[in-house]
Amino acid sequence: MRRGGPAAPGTVTSAEELVRRAPDGLAVVDGRARFVEANPAAVLLCGLDPDAVAGSPSPFPVPDDPAAARPGELTVAWEPGPGQRREFAYVLAPVPGEDRWVVSFRDVTLSRLRERRLAAIAKAASSVASKRSLVGTLEALAQEVAGTDALAGVQVLTVNSSGDRLHVMGAAGFGRAADFFDRLMECHALGAELKMLEALRRREPLVVPDRYEQTMRDPAWAPLHELLRHPRWDWFVSVPLLARGEPVGILNAFYAPGQVVGDTELEFLLAMAEQAAMAVDHAAQRQRERDVARREERQKLARDLHDSVVQQVFSMMMQARSLGVLVERGLPPTPDRVAQVADDLSTSAEAVLADLRGMVVELRPAATTGDGLHSALQSLVDTTTARTGVAVALDVHDPDDELSAQDGDLLEDVYRVLAEALHNSVKHADASTITVRLVVGPRGRRRRLVADVTDDGRGMTDADAAGGAAVPTGAGDSASSGYGMTVMRERADRWGGAVRVRRPAAGGTTVRLTLPLRTSLPASPAGDRTVAP
Repeated sequence: MRRGGPAAPGTVTSAEELVRRAPDGLAVVDGRARFVEANPAAVLLCGLDPDAVAGSPSPFPVPDDPAAARPGELTVAWEPGPGQRREFAYVLAPVPGEDRWVVSFRDVTLSRLRERRLAAIAKAASSVASKRSLVGTLEALAQEVAGTDALAGVQVLTVNSSGDRLHVMGAAGFGRAADFFDRLMECHALGAELKMLEALRRREPLVVPDRYEQTMRDPAWAPLHELLRHPRWDWFVSVPLLARGEPVGILNAFYAPGQVVGDTELEFLLAMAEQAAMAVDHAAQRQRERDVARREERQKLARDLHDSVVQQVFSMMMQARSLGVLVERGLPPTPDRVAQVADDLSTSAEAVLADLRGMVVELRPAATTGDGLHSALQSLVDTTTARTGVAVALDVHDPDDELSAQDGDLLEDVYRVLAEALHNSVKHADASTITVRLVVGPRGRRRRLVADVTDDGRGMTDADAAGGAAVPTGAGDSASSGYGMTVMRERADRWGGAVRVRRPAAGGTTVRLTLPLRTSLPASPAGDRTVAP
């Protein structure tokens, strides 16, 4: 445009025209946050009536004191109508000398929604990786899905082990009903079309528009009308949970009135369903590991009973029977012989009782809390010393009581690993002293648990030390101990840890358990326990 000459066609010639054509919303609001005037973009973004802009409420809160206005860009949510939620990023500037404000704003609904979805997926993945309980994980996931996309309701159901029932493991929006599946089957018997079962059978997501009206008008759905009536919803999506290609559950999403399901909405549900399927698969794997561990522990108990208690009881039986044989042959035992047998029986009975007490201590599930772990280990150490005569010492260093915040199953596995390591040292190492030491401390930015069982026994050969062997040199039952070592390593691996066997320079054997711990606060430098306000 030339200064002073006529304007070329299509050229913006005034500030008013510039405001009218601006792609961002520009408006003036009064001290009560009501529109005074607005450009066409603002009218469109806020869903205003172009002929009734003045006096319409705006989404932008204004401060009582212009001097108190926060600098920079702010965000606010706005619902011009049902199911029409929008988010605006805006900047406020006071009009000098007037109780008015100029506001410039833009629609950030989609970008903020993408951010929330990514955060929800990351949070769900973190929940799955933390190996918390399945119900807790799926409940949190359902809440994340519902909160992220402002859905009316969400259900996460899993298939039982026999594959003939579904259980609600996570829910948001709707109340819980213990008999939900039974009611669902009643609806099916009445002729209701079950889209979730179809999605499960076809192993692909199903999207159904206007499902609420269909469901509420159909008398076949009467058993579930009360449960699904509130909150009000419209579109329905059912996404199968697939683990290793097999269906393990279903994620049902109930969209609020006015919401529609497009590609981005479905992609988000698929990502969350994938996290839910991983959680179900991990839980099933952990259950299988626990079942294997229980079977192995029963087999170990059977071997220990055979090696100690059964043999000693058999010896007692033979000693008692020898007296009866002498009597049958007309050779009544002398008092000295009777006294000797009685003494042998008493000694054997004491040994049997000590072995049984030791087994009870090893088997009892007493380490499900931080204090419980310390107490259970102390009882194990004291009983072992009293039963075997081996000097066993315990040292637990947990200054910030971090063990109390750990999963009970993790603490139980720590106890089992240390009990097995102590059992191996007593049984095979011919040690005179054993030390059990447990320390919770930092490793980089993370916290970890390190537990050692160290004895001064026979030690290992160079080949054993290189291979991380489970059994000290000279062990009489290497198969049994190696078997126990396998269980110990599986327990550690369950929590991302490791068990290693080493030969200290001073001799003997050290079994070390290392586990990463869940932490809620950054690790403080050594010697500095001050927490900043």
